[in-house]
Amino acid sequence: MEQVAGSEYRYLRELVFGVSQNVLDASRDYLFDTRLTKILRNQSMTRLDELVHKLRAQKNPALEREVAEAMTINETSFFRDLRPFDLLRQELLPKIIEARRFHRMLRFWSAACATGQEAYSLAMMLLEHFPMLAGWKFAIEGTDICHEVIQRAQAGLYHRIEINRGLPARFVVRYFEHVGEDWIVKPEVRKLCNFRQANLCGASLPFNRATDGFDVIFLRNVMLYFDQPTRRTLLAGIHRVLAPDGILFLGSSEQPADLSLWTPVLTGGTCYYRPRQPS
Repeated sequence: MEQVAGSEYRYLRELVFGVSQNVLDASRDYLFDTRLTKILRNQSMTRLDELVHKLRAQKNPALEREVAEAMTINETSFFRDLRPFDLLRQELLPKIIEARRFHRMLRFWSAACATGQEAYSLAMMLLEHFPMLAGWKFAIEGTDICHEVIQRAQAGLYHRIEINRGLPARFVVRYFEHVGEDWIVKPEVRKLCNFRQANLCGASLPFNRATDGFDVIFLRNVMLYFDQPTRRTLLAGIHRVLAPDGILFLGSSEQPADLSLWTPVLTGGTCYYRPRQPS
């Protein structure tokens, strides 16, 4: 690919930030060259400057969104960083279940779910370790800004290398069907999960109704790419939809921008957050 001017990279960084609030460092401009190749091909272009020219010449929200999605990091795996799942299974979820014994409903949100492994991990954990919840209602919501990865999550179809990352062999046998070289999530797991495209940094969160409260929210390794004002706004919204006794998991290197809203709890080498209530 021919040399691209610094001003064109800067335009693309600003475009991505405007759509997704994803802060891209100039030292990683080279990623545009590889990640936008498919878009160039679909636009019958060969050079990045052609794409920038088109974006500048006429407002095109769909194309802008496509560029922002292409620059999104979609790293995930089944039971990624096992400690939050172990803590949830052994200590936290039994207490939430006891508190919901009359309501008999649990709601989870895997925010920035990528290709869905985190949400499916939660579903498999519930089926495997909490048979006493038969008859309860479950809602495991997965959202991501990228349409392509949401389609993959909805399909529940994974390559062998994805299956081999973090998934116990007995889970593969019990909760997946072998399809050629791939594996597909069985219906009993898929029916617990709902996936849809959503921008965490949009005008409002994808869940903002009174009935949208969640018991557990996974918002892991997402805010690394946001600036402080964006983190503050996002976590204020998360606070509103998390139950007063709910649990928030962030990435191991992340913490809330506004600790006045959250109580950190460190146990078993894992930190989670409880929402503070107004005094």
